[in-house]
Amino acid sequence: MEIKDYSGLIIENAGGAYTVETAHGLISCKARGIFRKDGISPCAGDRCCVEGDVITSIAPRKNELIRPPLANIDVIFFVVSTCEPSPNLTLLDKFIAVCEYKEISPVICVTKTDLQDPGNIPDIYGRIGIPVIICKYDDPGECVGKIREICRGKICAFTGNTGVGKSTLLNAVAPELSLKTGEISRKLGRGRHTTRVSRLFKIDDCYIADTPGFSVFETGQYAVIYKDRLKYCFREFEEYEGKCRFTDCNHIAEKGCAVLEAAEKGDIAPSRLASYGEMFKEAQNIKEWETGR
Repeated sequence: MEIKDYSGLIIENAGGAYTVETAHGLISCKARGIFRKDGISPCAGDRCCVEGDVITSIAPRKNELIRPPLANIDVIFFVVSTCEPSPNLTLLDKFIAVCEYKEISPVICVTKTDLQDPGNIPDIYGRIGIPVIICKYDDPGECVGKIREICRGKICAFTGNTGVGKSTLLNAVAPELSLKTGEISRKLGRGRHTTRVSRLFKIDDCYIADTPGFSVFETGQYAVIYKDRLKYCFREFEEYEGKCRFTDCNHIAEKGCAVLEAAEKGDIAPSRLASYGEMFKEAQNIKEWETGR
């Protein structure tokens, strides 16, 4: 059996021209034509085999994102501001569910805490085990230290709505960029003239990718989550698994539902349950035959 050497890491895809990090440095590569025939599009984050200047094989991915095209993401940092714009917890919950579905660790960074208190965000998400980092721009050291610690040895992405301070935060985390905040997204592969570029930016022993803001894409571009899988994407439901009256309980309006009873007792945040309910209704409209299930 042939043992393939997947030691290469694609760190940039610029319209089919690839930059691969290898033990011998960075190599400009092209991909074998068979990838297109097999419906595979190599992207940043892919582990690969390289022969000369040709990518010959792609390792199986643990996950992938469609926009921007990224693979094998370990952590997504969701940057949410306390105000201007105000946090949209429903939208945040949808993306956290996608992370759970794709086995990506979610982390929440709350900005503009000097303008307004973060409210119940730390409690809602902290008590279910999602790290919440409070970012103070007048004292960024502690925040940056926590983010860098989480990033260590991982492939990470940052996302957030326009105006939440994502670029400012990235600039604090990665001063190596040496750019004005308005230029950071272009450096990481976004902008009017770089829509075909996906790129990982290496910082110490981690890699960071920028992603479009929440308002730019739909969760369906990240993953299609069917209604029978959705409840497993809300981690606080796990301890009530098997405790409902009905084994096929959807945690919507069924009698004897342990999840709904926990919510009534205050053990599950109302906003999280509401987000789940909205996502369940959306999932009911997914036609499985259209998605190839």
